[in-house]
Amino acid sequence: MQCTILASGSKGNCMFIEGAGGALLIDAGLSARETLARLFRAKKRPDSIAAILVTHEHHDHSAGIDALSRRLQVPIYATEGTLRDVLLNRRTSKRPIDTRTCRDHESFSVNDFTIVPFATSHDANEPCGFCVSEGGVRLGCCTDTGVITPSMKAVLKRCDGLVLESNHCPVMLKNGPYPEPLKRRIRSARGHLSNEAAARCLTEMGRDMHTIVLAHLSEVNNTPEKARMSAREGLGLFYDGTIVVVATQDGTSETCPQVLYL
Repeated sequence: MQCTILASGSKGNCMFIEGAGGALLIDAGLSARETLARLFRAKKRPDSIAAILVTHEHHDHSAGIDALSRRLQVPIYATEGTLRDVLLNRRTSKRPIDTRTCRDHESFSVNDFTIVPFATSHDANEPCGFCVSEGGVRLGCCTDTGVITPSMKAVLKRCDGLVLESNHCPVMLKNGPYPEPLKRRIRSARGHLSNEAAARCLTEMGRDMHTIVLAHLSEVNNTPEKARMSAREGLGLFYDGTIVVVATQDGTSETCPQVLYL
């Protein structure tokens, strides 16, 4: 399995997962045109995409799903709450799209992929993360959550690779320019994971994973260096044996090539 982060951050999120029998997109927070352009630059084939998985309806995760699903002629998988919002508020066309409902901890298949959705804790309508398996390899995707619950840990600790939110440095957030209500939202149990919270997760789960992507970094309240340092502290002695990548908004990463092999 291969994973390419096309975009990660508050301006748009999109991840391309490629297996032996096709590919998936998780989230489509860029325009359809920009998503296709980034796939082209990454030398990935749009016609290999079999489905779009959507974690929640916020614009930075859903901006391009309507146009992209119609352009690629592929179904959208999301929870009932997410799909309800997408159909009511995120459509740019009245032309039909193929939407399919997924439910917490109920696995489903797309080509050779087996996908397990799991509930996350975010201020959205029934948000979720995904565990994607193919060929005996598991990749967990967990962004936009204020906490990691025991139920989430039960899914993620079985993964070989993990895309984990490391959104903000608490000190930078406290002293930063955001208004206090927004700061409270970000810090809340339905907000975003801090670097320290992500590090605690890695202390519990990271020792058995060989690839970890730190995702959804705030451009205002975090830096790649701070996120990586927290991850190093969380992994401890296991850090040197783990591939740790800090994903960025423009779709590049600190390592080259941009494709991660699991």
